[in-house]
Amino acid sequence: MPPRLASQPALSSFTRCFSTTPRTLAKSTEKRLAFEHSAIPPYPYGASRWYKQSNFGLYGMQKIRFGNMVSERNEIKTRRYWRPNVHQKRLWSVALGKFLRLRVTARVLRTVDKCGGLDEYLLGDKAGRIKELGMGGWKLRWRVMQSESVKARFRAEREALGLPPKEEVLIGEDGLPVTQEQVAEEIQRYDDALAGDVEIDIGEDEPQAKDVQFMAEEGKPGKVTV
Repeated sequence: MPPRLASQPALSSFTRCFSTTPRTLAKSTEKRLAFEHSAIPPYPYGASRWYKQSNFGLYGMQKIRFGNMVSERNEIKTRRYWRPNVHQKRLWSVALGKFLRLRVTARVLRTVDKCGGLDEYLLGDKAGRIKELGMGGWKLRWRVMQSESVKARFRAEREALGLPPKEEVLIGEDGLPVTQEQVAEEIQRYDDALAGDVEIDIGEDEPQAKDVQFMAEEGKPGKVTV
């Protein structure tokens, strides 16, 4: 009687719905986002579930797209895809007083230049802008809003409108109040990347692609730089 071979588990036990990513690998992004956003307000639109690298950069809601190339001669279809035009760029933050190395798309670079700098892009209050930020931009926006210059700017705006001073209520990712110590610890953890260098990387740990000289200008506040 021939020996019985060990049966292999079904592919569905290792995959998630609408995705071919194994469960063990899919949980890593969720755990990382939960850890990095534990002491900041929850992002109202949630994390991107299909193009997960956009959770760690400024992608402006751009995702990978799929389609077909159809031959005009014999109508043969060839499957292809279009990826966002992503660059590794150093952008100046006036509020933080440092250059930040970010993974950003060409479309967002153009918008940042139109807004007058990275801080103005992050501090936009319209629903479309908040949706463009994504998880990575939301955390960077929170960090910029913790700076004293931005707090003074908001206080001056409230005084100009005749509004009373606003009492700060700190809410974490889980919707529960957090203490000043937790916020200070999160800020310190976020600024540790700036201790050894003047750059910060909110992207995933991937090999850097060859930087394209796109919209290159001199390093000065309020402008997009390489």
